[in-house]
Amino acid sequence: MKKANIDVLTIGNAITDILAQVDDKFLITENMDKGIMALVEADKSADLYAKMPIDKVQISGGSAANTAAGVASLGGRGAFVGKVADDEVGNFYAGHLKSEGVQYETAMLEHGAASGKSMIFITPDSERTMNTYLGACHDLTQADIIEDQIASSAITFMEGYLWDPPEAKLAFVKAANFAHKHERATAITLSDPFCVDRFRDEFLDLLRSQTCDYVFANVEELKSLYQVDNLHDAVQMVAQDAEVAAITMGADGAMAIANGEVISVPAVKVDNIVDATGAGDLFASGFLLSLARGNDMHHALSLGCLCASEVISHVGARPKENLEKLAQKHGLKI
Repeated sequence: MKKANIDVLTIGNAITDILAQVDDKFLITENMDKGIMALVEADKSADLYAKMPIDKVQISGGSAANTAAGVASLGGRGAFVGKVADDEVGNFYAGHLKSEGVQYETAMLEHGAASGKSMIFITPDSERTMNTYLGACHDLTQADIIEDQIASSAITFMEGYLWDPPEAKLAFVKAANFAHKHERATAITLSDPFCVDRFRDEFLDLLRSQTCDYVFANVEELKSLYQVDNLHDAVQMVAQDAEVAAITMGADGAMAIANGEVISVPAVKVDNIVDATGAGDLFASGFLLSLARGNDMHHALSLGCLCASEVISHVGARPKENLEKLAQKHGLKI
């Protein structure tokens, strides 16, 4: 087997986060429920985007892309596969992601839906009200999965959020087949309990068929997957289905289940938790890169928890501190 040129390749929704400060009157005028995330259609998305203040802030986002950015910040070689359109937002997305050190080569959608965007309206009380348009994200197809790229990636990782569109399912299965053909590992994150509720049987089949070798979940997602009320039972069940299961437990740290063994580490102390957005994504960055570089489970859990601790210490789902230097400071060689 050839040496991997990419440590972690992630597949997911390519969504640009667009943040703007507004007053409560704006929310009332636009008939928004404060603090709620709503999915919107193309016309509503275009209308809201046009109404956003000039001083809005744009960031390339999406769960799997956050993980790839975290890998790059750790000094790893991260790549992302996700669909944007050839429009203003899509071109921004591609440029921003590449500026963070992430390899991004997915062909842009030439005709059809606009690029996905999450318009985040922040009121003076710091509440975030989100209107998300998935758009071109749902046009990821098998044609976007390139065998050479998968073959050169130590681990291929997919977000559960992408499991909605049928074509995306086929794309990930194709990627998993390529990965296993070239003796590479595959992984999936369950994303959220609602995602699990929609696709429980399919997610279980991905694990039991060994299409996915590793699974990432928080406590609620794992309990939802197995429809049990306590973590102990869920752990016993996932141990039978997955080669590796990585479970995040918030303030209680994280655990991994592998080869019948349960390993756990405490959370890294954070003096002031500002925004939990992206904690799971960045945990996956550290865990996956550690495994890609041949480290053991304890190291992978420790690096994952460290990355998560950095991202929850500030607003936003991307690291602000260089994670490679942070890991060195904590004695974690990558």
